[in-house]
Amino acid sequence: MLKIDKYAAIDIGSNAIRLLIATVLEKEGYETQFKKTSLVRVPIRLGADVFLQENISQENYLRMVDAMHAFRLLMKNHKVVAYRACATSAMREAKNGKQIAKKLLDETEININIIDGNDEAAIIASTDLKDLISDNKVFLYVDVGGGSTELTVFANGKTVVSRSFQLGTVRIINDMVRESIWDEVRDWIKENTAQYEKVDCIGSGGNINSIYRYSGTKVGKPLSYFYMTNFFEKVKSYTYHERIFELQMNPDRADVIIPATRIYLSAMKWAKAKNMFVPKIGLADGIVKSLYNEKKAQELEVQ
Repeated sequence: MLKIDKYAAIDIGSNAIRLLIATVLEKEGYETQFKKTSLVRVPIRLGADVFLQENISQENYLRMVDAMHAFRLLMKNHKVVAYRACATSAMREAKNGKQIAKKLLDETEININIIDGNDEAAIIASTDLKDLISDNKVFLYVDVGGGSTELTVFANGKTVVSRSFQLGTVRIINDMVRESIWDEVRDWIKENTAQYEKVDCIGSGGNINSIYRYSGTKVGKPLSYFYMTNFFEKVKSYTYHERIFELQMNPDRADVIIPATRIYLSAMKWAKAKNMFVPKIGLADGIVKSLYNEKKAQELEVQ
């Protein structure tokens, strides 16, 4: 007998807020399947508020209220059995972040967990990467967001080390990143990958997904360092409006794509990686999987 449930994850990032609804399929004797059913993205750029003004503005708070009401209705319509909302860099750095979370709970009944960088990296690392991560390969996982970049080294099929850096696309376009942060990221990557003969990268985040779609690369095949370099030079040669009109990018993607590509390229260079795999998984996927695992653990306790 096939058991079908839906779970949801709300990812409140620095560049956008996302709702992922996933269908989980369970059949005795088979591996559980996770299928993305719906993904809604709202470009509320909280990072622009927080990194410049240190607070979430009233205007963006009201936009968040609308988004959460909409997400709640969508989850109700999909008959979601469990959900979790996690906020990352922007809300955890906002002076009024906790206050905003409480107001949103009162207004929309959606409880927001403000997680730190290590929790974020751990949730991302818990995503199902077994199709890529084998016992005899080494990967540097690079998740680029608006406010931070999470890095994880996988070796021998296991997580070796993770770290979060305040290096994000919204920070960069607002000139909020000191040069020493780049040095810290470079030193960390080199220190934690130098002992391995070969390292490949795994890219996560909306920007690398956008680059992957643009490349036309066959699903499962990686982006090469050569392609990433050429793409970087190409997008830099276009103006913001040309990237929107000629490259068909969304307005809130067309400005952050350049700093994002620079971060991915830099990570590849410092790890001496020739390839970047793009499995299209991230924080929201990790949230869904953790919710499912918690529910299964509770069922075992009851038994």
